[in-house]
Amino acid sequence: MTSARKLAGSAATAGMAALVYGRWVRPRLLHWGATDDEVDGPYPGADLVADGHRGATMAVTIDAPPDHVWPWLVQLGGDRGGWYSWDHLDNAGHPSAQRVHPEWQDLATGDHVKYRTRRHGIVDAWQVAALEPNRFLGLHASSDLRGRPLAPGRARPSAYTEGLWGFRLSELPGGRTRLVIGGYEAFRPRWLGRMISFWIFPPLVWVMQARMLSVLKRNVERASGANAGVVSG
Repeated sequence: MTSARKLAGSAATAGMAALVYGRWVRPRLLHWGATDDEVDGPYPGADLVADGHRGATMAVTIDAPPDHVWPWLVQLGGDRGGWYSWDHLDNAGHPSAQRVHPEWQDLATGDHVKYRTRRHGIVDAWQVAALEPNRFLGLHASSDLRGRPLAPGRARPSAYTEGLWGFRLSELPGGRTRLVIGGYEAFRPRWLGRMISFWIFPPLVWVMQARMLSVLKRNVERASGANAGVVSG
């Protein structure tokens, strides 16, 4: 009886933890800094991921106009400006850029945005699927569950993952910018995707992307302030 009671108690505790996580923790991780309208409203790129659903939507207000933010997004990539997050985790220990680099400002639809790995060096990660200067950058990726890229235009296998990682800039009064990072994702088989999307992705995305938003805000505002000082001086 004692063992049965312990088992029942453990199950109740696990159930309560799952309820708290699902109802309060997970939504806050996935929607860090974003308003209800930004989470529930339309977001570009829905047509780029077949049968996809909205992924994490996170946002920050930057005290600089969109044309000051855009160059930092254009130079994303492991062989360029990095990801402005925890570099030892997502950039093989190489530091992300602290300034805008003119040599990394050429980007066009169809270009590959690369990832830096410790084992394989520089590899293709994302492809530019949408690009509207100073407004929206959409990066698309698809692979099987072993991480091998899928050929464009070919039928999807029974097990794969696909996603669009988007960066939307909206101009605000006072020369500010609202940066909303969001997108769409698809995962097959669906049952595995539901488990990963519920338990695994939210904390991982929050750890990396909240840091990215913070670093971008700091870097852009610092650079914008320095440039304003040069002009006024």
